[in-house]
Amino acid sequence: MTTAIENVRVFDGTGLSEPRRVVFEGVVLADAAIPTDEVIDGGGATLLPGLIDAHMHTVLGRVDLENLAHWGVTTGLDMAAWPLEFLNAMRHENGVAQIFSATIPAVGPGGNHAKMPGFPADGIVTTPEQARAFVEQRVLDGADYIKIVTEAAPPAGMDQPTVDAIVQVAHEHGLLVVAHSITTGAFRVAVEAGVDVSTHAPLDAVLDDATVSRMREMGMVSVPTLTMMEGTAQLFAARGLRYENARESVAKLHAAGIRILTGTDANSAPGAPFGPKHGESLHHEFELLTQAGLSPVEVLAGATSLTANTFALEDRAVIEPGKRADLLLVDGDPTTDITATRNIVGVWIAGERIR
Repeated sequence: MTTAIENVRVFDGTGLSEPRRVVFEGVVLADAAIPTDEVIDGGGATLLPGLIDAHMHTVLGRVDLENLAHWGVTTGLDMAAWPLEFLNAMRHENGVAQIFSATIPAVGPGGNHAKMPGFPADGIVTTPEQARAFVEQRVLDGADYIKIVTEAAPPAGMDQPTVDAIVQVAHEHGLLVVAHSITTGAFRVAVEAGVDVSTHAPLDAVLDDATVSRMREMGMVSVPTLTMMEGTAQLFAARGLRYENARESVAKLHAAGIRILTGTDANSAPGAPFGPKHGESLHHEFELLTQAGLSPVEVLAGATSLTANTFALEDRAVIEPGKRADLLLVDGDPTTDITATRNIVGVWIAGERIR
């Protein structure tokens, strides 16, 4: 089955094209000149690559992936899921968002993650020797990247040598390391260890200039999850956590030229402080990022090509022949009004229309 969507303006990572024709054959995009079996009139709407949520969790199974897809999120980067049998089943669901995963994250013995119901014992890492074993098991489990939770100091979190060892071994295996850091102290641990991606933004204070400078020098990438930070700050305002700290930190990261990706921490996990809704929350994240100073084009790039480039997802997130036919058709121009991403006209995953 070959399909053409005609009269659409295509987002290429930097802006919109003039109205043109996009063709896909089976699961991949094809040359626009080939004959087609079906023609859809796009009516001058905007065609985006399927969106990527760079931080989410698969908890309820297929329903989470269906909710992502319904909102045009065709790929999810899962940042902690278990058991492995469940995760592998979710990796191969059809007609819904496709996920990649860190499998089990590394956490310290006293943090909130270690206390979550059913958290796997082998995710608790306390020494550099355990760090190597942890990473090597994740490699055997097929982890797409390594996730660590950096707390400011033991006993809640891992000590610096243990975090350093996880990063070193992960890099030996060619895997990116993503660090959960929600305080300025946790950021400093992650930066000192040389992680590749920080996820969340601090609620206790604004990131200091030295930390931001080190992040820029390292080429560290940020997934601020402002949606999660906003919800968490509202719940724990009495503890001195302020959403404004997260937003102002993102503004500093953006001003420093640090790559910012879009992720939400969407989850329905027991014990999580806040649960952004799968799919819908990514559109709220877009709005919060623009309020922090990013342009709509930068936000959209962070939900498509920049995330694909960071995580080496080479088969998607751009509308070019040979790439996956993951597509989102919206009414309006989201490069000037980011809320237009909510005006969904159609969603395709691997060439199959699901909305």
